[in-house]
Amino acid sequence: MTITPGNTSSDLPGKPPVVDLATWQAAREELLVREKAHTHEGDAIAAARRRLPMVDLDGTVEVTGADGPVPFLDLFQGRDELVVYQHMWYDGAPHQGQCEGCTTMAWQVKDAVYLNARGVSFAILTSGSWGEVAPYVEFMGYTQPWYSVRDVEAPVGGEMGHITCFLRDGDRVFLTYSTTGRGNEPVSGFFALLDMTPYGRGEAWEDQPEGRHLTGGGSEAPSPEGHHACWYWRSDADGVATWGPTSRPVPQWTRPGATPVETLGRHGNHR
Repeated sequence: MTITPGNTSSDLPGKPPVVDLATWQAAREELLVREKAHTHEGDAIAAARRRLPMVDLDGTVEVTGADGPVPFLDLFQGRDELVVYQHMWYDGAPHQGQCEGCTTMAWQVKDAVYLNARGVSFAILTSGSWGEVAPYVEFMGYTQPWYSVRDVEAPVGGEMGHITCFLRDGDRVFLTYSTTGRGNEPVSGFFALLDMTPYGRGEAWEDQPEGRHLTGGGSEAPSPEGHHACWYWRSDADGVATWGPTSRPVPQWTRPGATPVETLGRHGNHR
């Protein structure tokens, strides 16, 4: 059941026009043509990705996890494929001072059961020392295996903030793919869901309808720093998005013992 639409969207500034269901359906079907083309192009890119050349690596290089140093080959857990997320680390920083972007990524893969069902293992690598990483993993409640790759050369170690894929053939290990930046977005399904909503992500770079005022989705309070990319990855104890000294990465507020803070406590350089 629908109600009689208004003449224009002037009664709802910054919002789409109000129309009858048939008009909406026609516009929806027109957009669907573009969506399907986008999906098919994504399929073609994935096919090209599967045809990328590989790099032969030393699978005996050691990384450090809960059971101490182990060869990188062990991360496959007997499977043929491995996906890792390379988590940035700020030396000496408390939990709330660790990378909010990497926290967001790691939080999304709390269970790799569907990857495992397809013969793919998952692990998180980080440049932090294991002595600092272990209590953080416990605090966050992560169940996926974490490993320190401090002083390990790329592509296993090196630059963080990447999703990287590997293939195993017996005792041989190969690098097959790596991405970073917005290439990491497929891990975080909430991005795609926000993109389906009328307010989107609420970020300044987005193409918004005329008259749309960025106020953090449907809320009245403006968001920090002009809605820069991913402004909502941190919040204070009241859930207000902020990158100030009272904030934590958003997922941390669900953890026992995540109290209000007065400083990010971030010091030193991430490695």
